[in-house]
Amino acid sequence: MSIKLGVLISGSGTNLQAIIDRIADGTIDASIELVVSSRSDAYGLLRAQAAGIQTLTMDKSFYDEDFTADRIIASEMRSRGVDYILMAGYMRMVHDPLLAAFPNRIVNIHPALLPSFKGAHGIQDAYNYGVKVTGVTVHFADNRYDCGPIIAQRALAVQEGWTVDELEAEIHKIEHVLYPEVVGLLAAGRVHVCDNGTVEIAPA
Repeated sequence: MSIKLGVLISGSGTNLQAIIDRIADGTIDASIELVVSSRSDAYGLLRAQAAGIQTLTMDKSFYDEDFTADRIIASEMRSRGVDYILMAGYMRMVHDPLLAAFPNRIVNIHPALLPSFKGAHGIQDAYNYGVKVTGVTVHFADNRYDCGPIIAQRALAVQEGWTVDELEAEIHKIEHVLYPEVVGLLAAGRVHVCDNGTVEIAPA
Protein backbone atom coordinates (compact mmCIF):
# COMPACT_ATOMS: atom_id res chain seq x y z
CA MET A 1 0.00 0.00 0.00
CA SER A 2 1.57 3.27 -1.09
CA ILE A 3 1.30 6.04 1.49
CA LYS A 4 1.61 9.79 1.17
CA LEU A 5 4.07 11.57 3.45
CA GLY A 6 4.65 15.08 4.64
CA VAL A 7 8.03 15.94 6.17
CA LEU A 8 8.89 18.68 8.67
CA ILE A 9 12.49 19.91 8.78
CA SER A 10 14.60 22.70 10.26
CA GLY A 11 18.11 21.97 9.04
CA SER A 12 20.28 19.96 6.69
CA GLY A 13 17.70 17.28 5.92
CA THR A 14 19.92 14.20 5.99
CA ASN A 15 17.08 12.01 7.29
CA LEU A 16 14.83 13.47 4.60
CA GLN A 17 17.45 12.51 2.02
CA ALA A 18 17.67 8.97 3.38
CA ILE A 19 13.91 8.57 2.93
CA ILE A 20 13.95 10.18 -0.53
CA ASP A 21 16.65 7.70 -1.56
CA ARG A 22 14.73 4.66 -0.26
CA ILE A 23 11.58 5.77 -2.05
CA ALA A 24 13.59 6.26 -5.25
CA ASP A 25 15.13 2.79 -5.11
CA GLY A 26 11.77 1.14 -4.40
CA THR A 27 12.55 0.08 -0.83
CA ILE A 28 9.66 2.19 0.51
CA ASP A 29 6.26 2.29 -1.21
CA ALA A 30 5.50 5.94 -0.53
CA SER A 31 5.61 9.45 -1.93
CA ILE A 32 6.55 12.72 -0.25
CA GLU A 33 3.87 15.29 -1.02
CA LEU A 34 5.25 18.29 0.87
CA VAL A 35 8.32 19.32 2.86
CA VAL A 36 7.77 22.10 5.40
CA SER A 37 10.71 23.94 6.95
CA SER A 38 10.71 26.16 10.03
CA ARG A 39 13.74 27.98 8.56
CA SER A 40 14.07 29.58 5.15
CA ASP A 41 17.80 28.74 4.99
CA ALA A 42 17.42 25.02 5.74
CA TYR A 43 19.52 22.97 3.32
CA GLY A 44 16.82 20.30 3.38
CA LEU A 45 14.68 22.58 1.22
CA LEU A 46 17.27 22.24 -1.55
CA ARG A 47 17.24 18.45 -1.14
CA ALA A 48 13.47 18.44 -1.55
CA GLN A 49 13.54 20.73 -4.57
CA ALA A 50 16.22 18.58 -6.21
CA ALA A 51 13.86 15.61 -5.84
CA GLY A 52 10.94 17.53 -7.32
CA ILE A 53 9.06 17.78 -4.01
CA GLN A 54 6.93 20.80 -3.17
CA THR A 55 8.18 22.88 -0.25
CA LEU A 56 6.73 25.39 2.19
CA THR A 57 8.68 27.66 4.54
CA MET A 58 7.06 28.56 7.85
CA ASP A 59 9.61 30.65 9.71
CA LYS A 60 8.66 33.15 12.41
CA SER A 61 8.22 36.00 9.94
CA PHE A 62 5.14 34.29 8.46
CA TYR A 63 2.98 33.80 11.56
CA ASP A 64 2.25 35.26 14.98
CA GLU A 65 2.17 32.10 17.11
CA ASP A 66 3.00 28.40 16.85
CA PHE A 67 -0.66 27.38 16.79
CA THR A 68 -1.19 29.51 13.68
CA ALA A 69 1.69 27.76 11.95
CA ASP A 70 0.36 24.33 12.88
CA ARG A 71 -3.13 25.18 11.58
CA ILE A 72 -1.60 26.18 8.25
CA ILE A 73 0.59 23.08 8.11
CA ALA A 74 -2.36 20.80 8.96
CA SER A 75 -4.44 22.38 6.20
CA GLU A 76 -1.67 22.02 3.63
CA MET A 77 -1.05 18.39 4.59
CA ARG A 78 -4.75 17.48 4.50
CA SER A 79 -5.20 19.12 1.11
CA ARG A 80 -2.52 16.81 -0.28
CA GLY A 81 -4.02 13.67 1.24
CA VAL A 82 -1.04 13.04 3.50
CA ASP A 83 -1.23 9.83 5.58
CA TYR A 84 1.75 10.40 7.91
CA ILE A 85 3.86 13.39 8.86
CA LEU A 86 7.54 12.78 9.58
CA MET A 87 9.52 15.12 11.81
CA ALA A 88 13.08 14.98 10.50
CA GLY A 89 15.25 17.31 12.52
CA TYR A 90 12.29 19.61 13.14
CA MET A 91 13.19 21.95 15.99
CA ARG A 92 9.66 22.97 16.98
CA MET A 93 7.05 21.18 19.02
CA VAL A 94 3.85 20.25 17.24
CA HIS A 95 0.62 21.49 18.80
CA ASP A 96 -3.05 20.54 18.97
CA PRO A 97 -4.10 21.83 15.53
CA LEU A 98 -1.65 19.43 13.90
CA LEU A 99 -1.92 16.60 16.43
CA ALA A 100 -5.72 16.57 16.22
CA ALA A 101 -5.62 16.47 12.42
CA PHE A 102 -3.15 13.55 12.39
CA PRO A 103 -3.65 11.51 15.60
CA ASN A 104 -0.92 8.88 15.99
CA ARG A 105 0.24 9.80 12.51
CA ILE A 106 3.03 12.27 13.32
CA VAL A 107 6.37 10.53 13.72
CA ASN A 108 9.56 11.90 15.28
CA ILE A 109 13.15 10.68 15.45
CA HIS A 110 15.31 11.39 18.49
CA PRO A 111 19.08 10.79 18.82
CA ALA A 112 18.95 8.96 22.16
CA LEU A 113 17.14 6.05 23.78
CA LEU A 114 14.00 7.69 25.14
CA PRO A 115 12.92 8.32 27.81
CA SER A 116 16.56 9.19 28.52
CA PHE A 117 18.10 12.44 27.28
CA LYS A 118 15.07 14.25 25.95
CA GLY A 119 15.43 17.66 24.38
CA ALA A 120 17.41 19.37 21.68
CA HIS A 121 20.86 18.14 22.83
CA GLY A 122 20.34 14.39 23.24
CA ILE A 123 23.70 13.40 21.80
CA GLN A 124 25.73 15.92 23.79
CA ASP A 125 23.78 15.20 26.98
CA ALA A 126 24.35 11.44 26.68
CA TYR A 127 28.04 12.02 25.95
CA ASN A 128 28.46 14.35 28.90
CA TYR A 129 26.78 11.83 31.20
CA GLY A 130 29.29 9.19 30.13
CA VAL A 131 26.78 6.55 29.05
CA LYS A 132 28.17 3.31 27.64
CA VAL A 133 25.09 2.69 25.49
CA THR A 134 22.92 5.23 23.70
CA GLY A 135 21.04 5.07 20.42
CA VAL A 136 18.10 6.28 18.36
CA THR A 137 14.35 6.31 18.99
CA VAL A 138 11.50 6.67 16.50
CA HIS A 139 8.17 7.46 18.13
CA PHE A 140 4.77 9.00 17.55
CA ALA A 141 4.69 12.64 18.64
CA ASP A 142 2.24 13.98 21.18
CA ASN A 143 1.84 17.28 23.03
CA ARG A 144 4.87 16.62 25.23
CA TYR A 145 8.46 17.08 24.16
CA ASP A 146 10.08 13.79 23.03
CA CYS A 147 7.30 11.63 24.43
CA GLY A 148 4.61 9.57 22.73
CA PRO A 149 4.43 5.86 21.85
CA ILE A 150 7.78 4.34 20.85
CA ILE A 151 7.78 2.60 17.46
CA ALA A 152 11.41 1.47 17.27
CA GLN A 153 14.75 1.88 18.99
CA ARG A 154 18.27 0.89 18.07
CA ALA A 155 21.13 0.84 20.54
CA LEU A 156 24.71 1.95 20.01
CA ALA A 157 27.64 0.97 22.23
CA VAL A 158 29.78 4.04 22.91
CA GLN A 159 33.43 3.24 22.28
CA GLU A 160 36.10 4.42 24.69
CA GLY A 161 37.89 7.50 23.40
CA TRP A 162 35.18 8.66 21.03
CA THR A 163 34.75 12.40 20.70
CA VAL A 164 31.23 13.79 20.72
CA ASP A 165 31.57 14.37 16.96
CA GLU A 166 32.41 10.70 16.43
CA LEU A 167 29.41 9.71 18.53
CA GLU A 168 27.18 12.04 16.52
CA ALA A 169 28.39 10.56 13.25
CA GLU A 170 27.57 7.02 14.44
CA ILE A 171 24.15 8.15 15.66
CA HIS A 172 23.38 9.65 12.27
CA LYS A 173 24.37 6.40 10.53
CA ILE A 174 21.75 4.58 12.61
CA GLU A 175 19.12 7.27 11.97
CA HIS A 176 19.56 7.01 8.21
CA VAL A 177 18.80 3.28 8.37
CA LEU A 178 16.21 3.12 11.14
CA TYR A 179 13.94 5.96 10.02
CA PRO A 180 13.44 4.56 6.49
CA GLU A 181 12.83 1.12 8.02
CA VAL A 182 10.05 2.55 10.18
CA VAL A 183 8.52 4.37 7.20
CA GLY A 184 8.53 1.04 5.40
CA LEU A 185 6.62 -0.52 8.31
CA LEU A 186 4.09 2.31 8.16
CA ALA A 187 3.67 1.85 4.42
CA ALA A 188 3.09 -1.87 4.97
CA GLY A 189 0.39 -1.14 7.55
CA ARG A 190 2.27 -3.01 10.25
CA VAL A 191 2.40 -0.30 12.96
CA HIS A 192 -0.49 -0.22 15.44
CA VAL A 193 -0.96 1.82 18.62
CA CYS A 194 -2.54 -0.35 21.32
CA ASP A 195 -5.17 0.80 23.82
CA ASN A 196 -2.50 0.97 26.53
CA GLY A 197 -0.44 3.45 24.49
CA THR A 198 2.28 1.06 23.40
CA VAL A 199 3.06 0.21 19.78
CA GLU A 200 2.73 -3.25 18.26
CA ILE A 201 4.51 -4.20 15.03
CA ALA A 202 2.52 -6.82 13.12
CA PRO A 203 4.47 -9.65 11.50
CA ALA A 204 5.19 -9.42 7.80
